[in-house]
Amino acid sequence: MKVVFFVQSLLSDWNHGNAHFLRGVVTELLGRGHRVDVYEPRDSWSLTNLLDDAGEAAIDAFRAAYPALQPRQYDLASLDLDAALDRADLVLVHEWNAHELVARVGRHRASGGRYKLLFHDTHHRAVTQPEQMSQYDLRDFDGVLAFGNTIRDLYLQRGWAARAWTWHEAADVRVFRPLQRDPEGDLVWIGNWGDEERSAELQTFLIEPVRQLKLTADVHGVRYPYDAIRLLRANGIAYRGWLPNFRVPEEFARHRVTVHVPRRPYVEALPGIPTIRVFEALACGIPLVCAPWDDDEHLFRPGVDYLVAKDGKEMTRHLHAILYEEDIAQSLREHGLQTIRARHTCSHRVTELLRIYDELRGKRAQANISTHLEATS
Repeated sequence: MKVVFFVQSLLSDWNHGNAHFLRGVVTELLGRGHRVDVYEPRDSWSLTNLLDDAGEAAIDAFRAAYPALQPRQYDLASLDLDAALDRADLVLVHEWNAHELVARVGRHRASGGRYKLLFHDTHHRAVTQPEQMSQYDLRDFDGVLAFGNTIRDLYLQRGWAARAWTWHEAADVRVFRPLQRDPEGDLVWIGNWGDEERSAELQTFLIEPVRQLKLTADVHGVRYPYDAIRLLRANGIAYRGWLPNFRVPEEFARHRVTVHVPRRPYVEALPGIPTIRVFEALACGIPLVCAPWDDDEHLFRPGVDYLVAKDGKEMTRHLHAILYEEDIAQSLREHGLQTIRARHTCSHRVTELLRIYDELRGKRAQANISTHLEATS
């Protein structure tokens, strides 16, 4: 079948974690023999910042890493939806798109489009900025794919959508897998500064434990203010700047442990929703210690797949144990990788997506009717 995505960017992962997941989903769909067209705005915020930061070489590196992914860039004023959506079976529109694009695609569907149309939400704005999200016109969409139960329920409770499904993110295990490298450092943290949404947490769960244990540590990410970079360096942490996401497995392989420090909105308002970084770290087989977050959607096995530190002192103890007790480190590597491969790959998510598509087409209902008729005949 033909699947069409409208995304913020597939070319750029600069401060744009959804690109990680969608690259894996598109690759999986292509691998299953589907046709996939991906559209992204020519002047997307993420791509513009990436070009300013790293230049055209970053795009060349993406194309070399993902030769099968060829997103089509468009200008909204001249976008021909009739051509883009011709013979489409399933269309997904990501929530970072312009309100105008979302409305136009909805009107196109209402005017006779025969495809199934879904809105894809992978951010906390439904909780933290509901006035923005309520402006999306989803009346002609078939429903919403939300990356956690809390977001899914909000769409239904507030009447923003008639139907919604939870569609968690996952790891692209074609890219995120254990690599054999000689460790060069103790700890690596990969994440963006986060608009002051976790600055205090980074001090507590990253900087102070590294200082106390005298670890060799590297940090990759963007949007770090000068004071934050100076703070890292003052505590012996090397700030490395932007890192292409497809190179993350190499960095994990060169270090012995990593940490997850979620942004405050995810801890306080969106329990159960991890960022893509958790999936990717476990898929690479690196021991992981998390700052507090509640896995109330039961995606993982806290204490088995990763360790959880309730405060800075416990983070320090966990890191010390992983670095100096190999049996603990090995157990975390094995169990985290096991859980990802069993439940949380992009292949799993594509299977879920196709089931939702079949549900929208009525296949599941028809199958249930057929089963009932056979049972009563």
